[in-house]
This record gives sequence, structure tokens and C-alpha cells, in this order.
Amino acid sequence: MPRRHLTINGRAETLDVPDHATLLEVLRDRLHLAGAKPACERGECGACTVLLDDRPAYACLALAAACEGRRIVTVEGLGDDHPVPAAFARHDAAQCGYCTPGQVMAATALLAADPAPSDDAIVRAMSGNLCRCGTYPRIKAALRELADAGHGVPPR
Repeated sequence: MPRRHLTINGRAETLDVPDHATLLEVLRDRLHLAGAKPACERGECGACTVLLDDRPAYACLALAAACEGRRIVTVEGLGDDHPVPAAFARHDAAQCGYCTPGQVMAATALLAADPAPSDDAIVRAMSGNLCRCGTYPRIKAALRELADAGHGVPPR
């Protein structure tokens, strides 16, 4: 089995990973990072969103082998004092919470790229993340608060 060198949440990891293993499988099954969620497992829902080199990516579609040499950040890597999850909590932007980590990662990427996005930019950036509970207005309110404050939030 090939040995893979991955950088996840700022830590270098060396793992034996088969060529066909997805990043989602490695994160959850090998590293026990359960933030990225398996849901559709075909890149349609966004529950498994992580950051690859500061851009949102579906971990269910990314082969772990293709992530060597890239910076991977999961929701666990943001830390407890990150402003995006805090804004989600203030605005009650999570009901069941299943999609929340993916939503948080997509929002973090948006605000890192554009600290003051328009409402249209927020809707576009978040359109790849589905929420069955329908918290979209609350998610938008959380991001609007951060955008109005000019919160550029670089991932850690």
C-alpha cells in the first residue's frame, strides 16, 4: 500500500493509503476527524466540505493521493475561537447540525477570499452546501454579520 504524506490542520501525517481512498475516508476512518460528514458521497450536498489550499472542496470526491503536497483544513482545524462557528451559534444557524461543518468551511473560504461579500456573493458561495433543516436565512444572517464587520477570516 502506498505511503501518503498529508498536511491536515497544520500537522504532517504519514499514512498507508490505497490509491482509491477518498480524503473523506482518510479523515474519518484513519484520523478520526468526524467533522466532514458522509452524506450523498457524490459531491452534491457539501456536508463533507473541507479546505484544500484555502478553497472549499468536497472530501468525498477528492482522492487522498491527489491531496499530497496540499494544505488540508477541516472544521476541527479552525479551533474553538474561530469567528465563523461563533457567528453560526449566535444566529442559531444549525438545527440538526449535520451540514454545519461543511457550511462553516464554505463560509470560512468565502470570508477569507472576500471579507465583505455582497448578499449575492454569500448565496453563490453557499449554494454548494445543502441544509435539510432550512437554516439558510440564519446562515446568511451569520455571514452578513461577519461581512458587515469586515471579518476576513483566514483559515488556520
